[in-house]
Amino acid sequence: MIIDVIGSVREGVAAGFRRIVSGDPTGAPDWVRQLACGIDDGYFGPGSAAWSVHGGLPTLVGGIRALLMQALHPAALAGVQQHSRYEQDALGRLAGTTRWLTVVTFGDRAAADRECARVRGLHRRVVGTYATDTGDASYSASDPDLLRWVHVAFIDSFLAAHRAWGDPIPGGEDAYVREWATAGELVGVADAPRSVGELEEQIAGYTPVLRGGPAAADTVDFVRRVPIPLLGVPAYRTLFAGAVSTMRPEHRELLGVQACPERLTRSAVAATLAGLRLVLGPTSPAQQAARSRILDDSLAT
Repeated sequence: MIIDVIGSVREGVAAGFRRIVSGDPTGAPDWVRQLACGIDDGYFGPGSAAWSVHGGLPTLVGGIRALLMQALHPAALAGVQQHSRYEQDALGRLAGTTRWLTVVTFGDRAAADRECARVRGLHRRVVGTYATDTGDASYSASDPDLLRWVHVAFIDSFLAAHRAWGDPIPGGEDAYVREWATAGELVGVADAPRSVGELEEQIAGYTPVLRGGPAAADTVDFVRRVPIPLLGVPAYRTLFAGAVSTMRPEHRELLGVQACPERLTRSAVAATLAGLRLVLGPTSPAQQAARSRILDDSLAT
């Protein structure tokens, strides 16, 4: 009886978590179920660095960190504030990003191509201007330099989180950077880094462009207090602290955020992720669907 109750509570928490991340009331939207269909392993496949990183729960920390990093670039920040519905539907925007990441990682090549085409179409509509010290400047989400910033901020954040709380990456960190360059190119990124050294060099190259200021501070406050069910607030605040702890000091300074003591943060995040792993199980529905597709393909041949 007690075991049944515990199982029901666990399933309820897992379903609630997946509803938040996927944006679907069932927690398993059509695009996840469709990952079971296809004719190939996709651009990466089981055993790849991308599967290892994106299949791990540290991506939750990496996703928060990536949002903070992107807020450092005034053009990226303007695009989000002027074209995104993040304040009205923050979880919906999260679900959109989750969909792209998941389909490109675990889908077959045709599904990944369709998803990237969808994202490129969204980018074409994101244009506008933002204020600078010398007047207004224009931006476009399809601009190669801006796309590259979003790409490197993403990779750097997922690597930082995985480095702190993940398992060893097959082929090492360079393999992940090299593999995910393919995903960047599919949405229009040019000169994507292919090693950790190139990644760090490109991030450093953006230093003159990055800014803090009131708009960035507003975004930080929103990301810190993103609207989620009350039950999940303590865990989210722990993950947010973890994201901040892995940022470079100069980036934290620009955003006006302070890191908690590293030892305390690392332990708290590790405990939170372990609890989530216990509830959610070792693999996500997306991974299960992808493995089912690949197994069917191998049996068919």
